[in-house]
Amino acid sequence: MTDRGGSGHLPGLLASPGPEPVAVLTGFARTLRAAGVAADHHRTQSFLAALGHLDAADGRNVYWAGRLTLCAGPDDLPRYDRCFAAYFSAAFRAPRRVRATVLSVTRPVAAPYGGGEPEPAGEQGGEQGAPPATASEIEVLRHRDVARMSEAERREVHRLLALLRGRRQPRRSRRYRPAPHGGATDARRTVREILRHGGEPARLRRRVRGDRPRRVVMLVDVSGSMAAYADTLLRFAHALVRAEPGATEVFSVGTRLTRITAALRHRDPGLAMDECSAAIPDWSGGTRLGEEVRALLRLPDPRGAIVVVASDGWERGPADLLGAQMARLSRLARRVVWVNPHKGDPAYRPLTAGIRAALPYVTDFVAGHSLAAYEDLAALLAGDRPVRAVRRGGADA
Repeated sequence: MTDRGGSGHLPGLLASPGPEPVAVLTGFARTLRAAGVAADHHRTQSFLAALGHLDAADGRNVYWAGRLTLCAGPDDLPRYDRCFAAYFSAAFRAPRRVRATVLSVTRPVAAPYGGGEPEPAGEQGGEQGAPPATASEIEVLRHRDVARMSEAERREVHRLLALLRGRRQPRRSRRYRPAPHGGATDARRTVREILRHGGEPARLRRRVRGDRPRRVVMLVDVSGSMAAYADTLLRFAHALVRAEPGATEVFSVGTRLTRITAALRHRDPGLAMDECSAAIPDWSGGTRLGEEVRALLRLPDPRGAIVVVASDGWERGPADLLGAQMARLSRLARRVVWVNPHKGDPAYRPLTAGIRAALPYVTDFVAGHSLAAYEDLAALLAGDRPVRAVRRGGADA
C-alpha cells in the first residue's frame, strides 16, 4: 500500500465497500492523538507504509504495525490497546499481549576513568588484549593522558592507533608521466609518434608531473624521562610506516641514534614492538639530542622531508650544540615538528635549556600526550591542517 495524494489500496477487510482504507487508518491515528498518543503525521505515514508490505486483513498485522510506528513510548501502550479495541471492534480484536522477556547482556569495557581493570571474560576469557569500548568511553580515552591510563585503557588506545590512517601530504614529483590532455607538450614522445607514422603529422603528446607522498623522518625519544610515552609514540610511528613504507624513516634517540624503520614494517603491531625492543640498545637511558641531530644531518634522510622530533627536551648535552644543529636541520628540512607530551598540560611552560634552544627553529610545537593529540599530528602530516608560518628566531610557547 502506498499513500500518494491521499489514495491507496488495502486488501481484505479494509478493502470492502465503505470508507477508503487510507481514511480508515488515518482516522485511527486521529483517534490515538485525541487519546494522548503521539501519533503525528510522520508516524502515520510510517504506519501506512508498513501496512503496504503486510496483509491488512489480518488483525495482528494492523495491531503490531500501529503499535511499532504510532506509539512513542511505554506510556502509550495502554491507551493504544483501548483505542484499537474500540476503533476496530467490528473487524477484529486486538491480539493478546505477551509479556516481554527482559534480557540482560553484560560486556566488559575499558574503564572510562581508570577505575580498575575489566572483569574476566568468563567462558571466552582465553583472549588477551583490550576489551571493546563503547563510543562514549572511546571519546573519554581520546583526551586522557597516556601516562595516567590503566593497562586496559592503554591497550585500547594502542588498538585505535593501529587503525589510524597515516596519510601523507602530497608533493610534486620531479618525474613526468603521460597525460591524455593538459600539461606541457612531451617533445620526445611526439617526435617518436611522428617517426612511427613516416613523418606524417601526429597527435601532440603531453605530460604532467605526478604527486608523491611527502617524506617523514621521525625521531622518538626513548630515554628515562619519556618512558611513559615511548611505547605509544612508537606505535604511532608504526602506523605511519604501515601507511607509507617508502616515505617514512623512524629513528630512536637516547644516547645514540638508531634506525628502526625495518622493525616497524611488520604488519602486526605487537611483533613490531618486539623487534624495536631488540633493536634499541639505549632504552630508558639519558638524552643527547644535540649529538643525535648532528648524526642525523650526516644522512640524506632529512633533506626536503618533514622531521618530527618526539621528545620532552630534557637534554644532558650542551644546549648550544642542540640549538646549532636544530638551526642546520631547519634549513634542510621542509618542516620541523616538535612533539612534546607535556605540552598537553595547560600549566606547561618550555623552561628547560634543551627545549628553549630548539624552539626558535621549530615550525610546529604540538602536544603528544593523548590519542586526540596523535590524531591532530596525523592530520598535520597529511596536510589537513594549514601550514603555520613561524618566524625564525622566535619561539611559540
